Amino acid sequence: MIVVTGGAGFIGSALVWRLNRRGVDDIVVVDHLGETEKWENFVSLRFSDYFDRSDFIEKLEAGYFGSSISAIFHMGACPSTTERNADYLVENNYRYTARLAAWHEEHRSCRFIYASSAATYGDGGQGYCDTEDELHLLCPLNMYGYSKHMFDLLALRKGWLPHIVGLKYFNVFGPNEYHKGDMRSLINKAYPLVRDEGKIRLFKSYREEYKDGEQLRDFIYVKDAVEMTLFFLDSPKINGIFNIGTGTARSWYEVADSLFQAVGRPLNIEYIPMPDKLRGKYQYYTCADMTKLRSAGCSHTCMDLDAAVKEYVRDYLSSNKYLSSSFTT
Repeated sequence: MIVVTGGAGFIGSALVWRLNRRGVDDIVVVDHLGETEKWENFVSLRFSDYFDRSDFIEKLEAGYFGSSISAIFHMGACPSTTERNADYLVENNYRYTARLAAWHEEHRSCRFIYASSAATYGDGGQGYCDTEDELHLLCPLNMYGYSKHMFDLLALRKGWLPHIVGLKYFNVFGPNEYHKGDMRSLINKAYPLVRDEGKIRLFKSYREEYKDGEQLRDFIYVKDAVEMTLFFLDSPKINGIFNIGTGTARSWYEVADSLFQAVGRPLNIEYIPMPDKLRGKYQYYTCADMTKLRSAGCSHTCMDLDAAVKEYVRDYLSSNKYLSSSFTT
């Protein structure tokens, strides 16, 4: 049995989808649905059971699942980089992960793979290398990033990293992110405006070394992120912290251009002021150092940005489709 926490969320539901495509459906989905529309992400997927996150951790610690769990993909978290409730982020992103990892220490026959974040790198002043002995040098720019960094540091201090896998996801985009509100990718948020009005809005730059629209990020299609994640299920002897990205930084201008090409409209960008609350917490450049992952044996080649955006628009956004275990793409 495989457990996917955050299994109704973006990357979590994509993992369930890809496991289904591998013929695996003995999957327990863990999440907290509340009044969100996340449930729509798993309507077309196959899994054996669902538990609310609070119910699951209590049952897990009480021995309810026995020795039936072969792997836990812990993708569940509050993903909001603008969340102001620090106590909530600590409890949800740090404390819950720590409880799962502590349980895993007593059940090492079970694979434990958890989601960290590129937000832990902060402004990139220390680079984007996933070397574990330099974790203490990182300074996240927001509480979300810090809540993820807190667990990375705990896992290092406790000596857990040789037995588990932490994945620092960069800018992931693709199907099943519809429910994420402001945390959706630019492609998802801007698609209706590009389709209907033929324009897009990007933030102005407030640093001289970056022109408007030339801020750079490592954008990775969710299907590629999932393939890299499953590499660690297939490679049980490889552990530690790894970046999940493309290794190439692309500008917001390039993303906008890819979206307009996919929609079939001429490029038309309006630059707008960045909200004051973001100006001191904005990452102007991210790019995953992929050396460690490649050295570990992961040779997956990511889709080109233009091709990924085109598929996302054609197969999903244009018809509001979700990943489906019976859908051919």
